[in-house]
Order: sequence, then structure tokens, then C-alpha cells
Amino acid sequence: MMKNPNIPEKITQLDWNSIKESMNQQGFALIPSLLNSQNCEELIQNYDNPSLYRKTVNMARYRFGLGEYKYFNYPLPNTIQEVRTAIYPHLAVIANLWFQVLKINRQYPNSHSEFLKECHDNEQLKATPLILKYGKGGFNTLHQDLYGDVYFPIQMVLFLNEADEDYTGGEFVLTQQIPRAQSKATVLRPKKGDALLFTTNFRPEKGTKGYYRINMKHGVSEVKSGERYTLGIIFHDALS
Repeated sequence: MMKNPNIPEKITQLDWNSIKESMNQQGFALIPSLLNSQNCEELIQNYDNPSLYRKTVNMARYRFGLGEYKYFNYPLPNTIQEVRTAIYPHLAVIANLWFQVLKINRQYPNSHSEFLKECHDNEQLKATPLILKYGKGGFNTLHQDLYGDVYFPIQMVLFLNEADEDYTGGEFVLTQQIPRAQSKATVLRPKKGDALLFTTNFRPEKGTKGYYRINMKHGVSEVKSGERYTLGIIFHDALS
């Protein structure tokens, strides 16, 4: 795939104070136009290139929903490698603050290569970035993406085609389970090329007696027409 030298620069130039604030307050943050149209189209065009992937999952078989996704193999395509490597250090700052205020004895290294070494030392060797395809009727049940004991608490989804043009429905859904209260749902419709950061499993919330955890899950509502493509970037590697 063609390398886009602008991606690391774009990531560096983002308003990280606003992103941190959104992650802390809501557990998610939207980054507009991180990928350009060419990046998105290359990833979609390579969906049927078997040499790029290590595993294909039929979601209905495992009762995850209706659709299909494919895990990339190492080495990752340049666009994915650049995003994953360049954005991780900024997210590690947020993750370390979360774990600090929640009094969890865990701090993440500054570089993604150091973090992957921790994964590999724990036998988590398999790449986790994945591309997802939903047709009419497709959906994804609410879930969390944990692939072993070593995990990173923030992940990303990149939207590869345009809502209301290439597909209808298929909204991204986040739920927050607030202790001793009903769950709260947030429904998002990012545009082609946008990136959404969100927590893998929980975020801190400040209460009267200190910080506590709010557990979160994510999923995709039913696609009404067309085909919906997204790219998931998870920062930890998997056992299997």
C-alpha cells in the first residue's frame, strides 16, 4: 500500500488537550478526516487480498452479530502501522492518568514497540488490527475487545466509507454502565476518513468519595442498505 507521510504529522498537530478532555468526560473522542479518501479506498480495495490477513471471522457463527471481519497479519499495511505507532504515545498519557486516579498499579510505556514487547513476553503475538464489512441487515452486538491479560484501555475505529451515501443505518453505539443507575447509550455517525477513539472497557469518573469505574461497551446498529466498512485498531496483540 502507498505510504502517506502526512499521517504522523496530522496526529502530532491534533488538539490533544481537547481530545484528552473528551476522553476523560465521555470515554470517546472524534478526530475528523484523519485518513484521506485514497487511504480509505485502498483499504477497501484490499479487502479481498488474502495475503494481508491471518484470520476471517463470520460474526453470525459466534453470535457476535451479522457481518464479517478480517484480522491483518504482520507486517501491517503502511497506513495502519503509521496510525498505530504515531497515536499510541498520546493515548498512553491518557491511559496512565486513568490508571493513576483509579489506583490501578499499571503504567504504560511511552512507545508502542515497548508495549508490544510486553504483549509478546506474555505470548500475545498475533496482530489485532481488523477490517469489518457489513451488508444489509448487518450489525455488531455490544462487546469489549480484550485478547489476553495484557491490554491497552483505549482503541480506535476508522470509518472507510460514507454514511447515507454508501450505506444507511449502521450507527456506532457506545453504552456506559453507571453504577447503581441505568445504562446510557451514545449513537455516533462519523464521516468517511474520521477516526473515533474510545475506551476498550472502562473510564474513570469522579464521585464524592474519589474516582470509580464506568464500564463501557460498543457495537453497531443494523445496516439498512449498502455496505459499511470500518477499520479497527487495537493496540495490544492477541493470544489467538
